[in-house]
Amino acid sequence: MDIFVYSDESGVFDKVHNDYFVYGGLIFLGRESMIQAGRKYSHVEKIIRTNGNYTADEELKATRITNSEKGKLYRSLNNEIKFGAIVKQEKISDGIYSNKKSKQRYLDYVYKMALKSAFKRLISLKHIKADEVESIHVFCDEHTTATNGRYELREALEQELKIGTTNFKHAAFYPPIFKDLKNVDVKYCDSKTTLLIKAADIIANRIYYNACNNVRIKSKKMFLKTFP
Repeated sequence: MDIFVYSDESGVFDKVHNDYFVYGGLIFLGRESMIQAGRKYSHVEKIIRTNGNYTADEELKATRITNSEKGKLYRSLNNEIKFGAIVKQEKISDGIYSNKKSKQRYLDYVYKMALKSAFKRLISLKHIKADEVESIHVFCDEHTTATNGRYELREALEQELKIGTTNFKHAAFYPPIFKDLKNVDVKYCDSKTTLLIKAADIIANRIYYNACNNVRIKSKKMFLKTFP
């Protein structure tokens, strides 16, 4: 089985001006489910573009469209598996914000643990057979991440999911959840040209809004993890 992950972020990782930072996205178990979701999302987007008098090249990002339009796009993803991470920034150590490297290292940790948590739940619910997963393809929105930072996220995911991790402080080894995994790749995409990154933007925006307003997302297909 190949797994496809599309994700985006919402909020700014800056505890002085923001209470929350979130990741949000979609998990597809196989290429066919990914294609079908894209077709459905594209159909709804076309309707919104026509009825809302948006131009053909105007990107329908969550920050630019109405709440009603966001709701329609979100509902088009009702049957899809979603995941997210909510970072409560007031509880984060000031030291993490001291430089770009430490901030990126922490955000990579948040991302990989949120995704791992979602995978573990899908395994426990028997939606995934761990020994049948061969490749995981991760697509992230293209932001200002440095080239070396992009490689580090891929390595972090590979370590967590394929190789396993060691906690030297407690002399403990945490085995990988996909022991037969052959490949993990991470690609950064322009949301203007990648439909399901736009869908991930809608998911991330909904998670962020609900976190800021203390509203719980009620969905059996949404797997959320809160940090720290």
